[in-house]
Amino acid sequence: MQKKIAGYCALCISRCGILSTVRDGVLVAVEPDPSHPTGEHLCIKGRTAPEWVHSPDRILTPLRRTRPKGDDDPGWEAISWAQAFETIADRLNQQARTLGPESVAFSVTTPSGTAVADSFAWINRLAHAYGSPNTVFATENCNWHKDFTPMHTTGAGIGMPDYAQTGCIILWGFNPTATWLAQATHISNAKKRGAKLVVIDCRKVGLASKADQWLNVRPGSDGILAMSLAQVMIKQGWFDRPFIRDWSNGSYLVRLDTGALLTDADIQLDGSTTRYLQWDEGSGEIIHAESEAKPGLAGGALPALFGRYQVTTLQGVITCSPAFQCYADRCEAYAPELQAETTGVSAEQVYATARLLHESGPVSYFTWTGTAQQPQASQTSRALSLLYALTGYLDAPGGNVWFEKPAINNVFGLELLSQGQRSQALGLAERPMGPGTMGWINSKDLNRAIVHGEPYPVKTLISFGANPQLTKPPTEDTDAAFKQLDLYVHADLFMNPTAQYADIFLPVASPWERAGLYPGFNVTQQAEAHLQLRPAVIEPLGESKSDLWIVFQLATKLGLGEHFFAGDMKQALAHVLSPSGISLEALEAHPQGITLPLKTCYRKYLENGFSTATGRLEIYATALQEHGYDPLPAFSSGRVQDSVYPLLLTSAKWVQYCHSQQRNVPSLLKRMPDPLVELHPQTAGAYNIAEGDWVRITTAHDGIQARARLNKSLQPDVACAQYGWWMCDELGQGHHYNSLVDPDVIDPIGSSNSLRQVYCNIQKK
Repeated sequence: MQKKIAGYCALCISRCGILSTVRDGVLVAVEPDPSHPTGEHLCIKGRTAPEWVHSPDRILTPLRRTRPKGDDDPGWEAISWAQAFETIADRLNQQARTLGPESVAFSVTTPSGTAVADSFAWINRLAHAYGSPNTVFATENCNWHKDFTPMHTTGAGIGMPDYAQTGCIILWGFNPTATWLAQATHISNAKKRGAKLVVIDCRKVGLASKADQWLNVRPGSDGILAMSLAQVMIKQGWFDRPFIRDWSNGSYLVRLDTGALLTDADIQLDGSTTRYLQWDEGSGEIIHAESEAKPGLAGGALPALFGRYQVTTLQGVITCSPAFQCYADRCEAYAPELQAETTGVSAEQVYATARLLHESGPVSYFTWTGTAQQPQASQTSRALSLLYALTGYLDAPGGNVWFEKPAINNVFGLELLSQGQRSQALGLAERPMGPGTMGWINSKDLNRAIVHGEPYPVKTLISFGANPQLTKPPTEDTDAAFKQLDLYVHADLFMNPTAQYADIFLPVASPWERAGLYPGFNVTQQAEAHLQLRPAVIEPLGESKSDLWIVFQLATKLGLGEHFFAGDMKQALAHVLSPSGISLEALEAHPQGITLPLKTCYRKYLENGFSTATGRLEIYATALQEHGYDPLPAFSSGRVQDSVYPLLLTSAKWVQYCHSQQRNVPSLLKRMPDPLVELHPQTAGAYNIAEGDWVRITTAHDGIQARARLNKSLQPDVACAQYGWWMCDELGQGHHYNSLVDPDVIDPIGSSNSLRQVYCNIQKK
């Protein structure tokens, strides 16, 4: 018997609509569902899902280690789910009593690149309900700098391009043909109807071949390039002056002696420290800024954006400038003529691109890991946000908008953590504005706590997916730390290099073997309004269970059932859906999903202002300044290459694989059997390297092997390698891309690693 079942592919953030063909209980084919808001196309990973789901490598029963960590043979023995939960719950309860719940860390893989999105919020809720502020997550190298760092500018993430109406699209460090196919579809459609396309990437891949401007930026210099573009736009007057004047804090005066915003408290006794001052160009006097909620022009006043002014304060006469003048001054240091060598982009192309943005609105943009995996990621995010603010198209038709979403209940559960526990998140003291504010920590801080007990010991790790041996730098630190854990629990479909350290392995069902709820598919208003309960299309293989089931069972064993609907998963999902007006039963009856009649409300700031401290878009980031960071983007040009490590190494994703996954899928492995490093032909010739040669890539920290591929679109001193490799005979038990990276070189605000910017040497083997 054969049937086709509607659903969506859960393997990455694109969540492409699919039809799964099942024959006699076996998944045999997966194809796109054109009737779905994201179903026009499907990548090769989704199409080869049957090989992955029915792989002989799947682990299908709970396992327990019987031999010491580090042994080649862990001595796995099969155990029951009851035995596994009893062992885990006993350990967690005992550790909470003796060392505190912060001594237990949780780990969750990325919902952007895996099917853990089904249970991501609930896994975090489990950690919070237990009392742990320490969940290891990939956010610092993934979404933090598009979803959270922009809050310091706009009070929200970057939103989503309104592709249906946009006139010009900027793709910055983002290749959607390999990482978000649903976006690539809408970008191609926009290009067909005449929209302009700007691609900023060190490789000419994917949609870059269709770009009106392809800027071949040197890895790690994205923030500098953004400032160069802004300098041209400001100098030429190619920016939305009314928007910047009326809706940003660019008109607020900055004290040049202290760098703080000038407030009423500076000029009069008992003045407010949150009432900001401007300079009126008409009267030549200081005036008070309008209400944070609805700024505008008061009584014909015209707040200045440029200039330097003498202001009498309680402490005497000081010099002030509008925040926008301070930003313009900062941009002058990054004029394209001064930075062309650093960025690799000529001044002429910077001017041409700035003109294109000015003349081809409305403008929209998207960026992702290409600008995030570098040690200046936070200020790069700021620079991109401010550059985009100059266009005035934020939340406007054709710009970056926040589509209306289905109303749902948030079950993330951060409120379950006391303030005292939240303050103990590892790394939060060093980076008080980073992911630790959300209870997310990085591997470096976790490893330090495990190995050195600093600032306190972590003895247990409960991990849902993830493979930090291959994805977090460096490999040897993870190796040392995971060997020292008293208890490491790993839930996954396959045994990966990190899972080899587990004391207990829990088998997870694939997304084709379990239901999954997804409210909102991101890429358009129609997609965002779509709710879907993906059905299980085959029975779970072996004894495998969903992540969600594991969470709810463990929560119940820990006595946390009150936060998990007494273990009733259907009741929990119904609770999530409740505000939407759509019942779980309705979604079960409509496996293709239900689209709500939602409409986009543009320029929401006209009614509510921005969710920032000043109520305006913040050119001058007050929250950053209060924590000792520069309120304006600032960059160093970075280390200069030397004769030992003359090449600038970066990394990128290819469509065949997602992170360290799918290396055991035969069809994909046939297409790409070995890890690659791309070199410019000129560089390859200088090193006597031919296409297909095995080479050794060496940095100051380690060395790895890869096959050479020639790519003339790279700059001659730039190389691009793949990361996440492990199932390759040539590699054996060798090291991986992440081991090349210095773990101490991180972004001081958001803690991102330098995965896209490391200097190396390459030699033929």
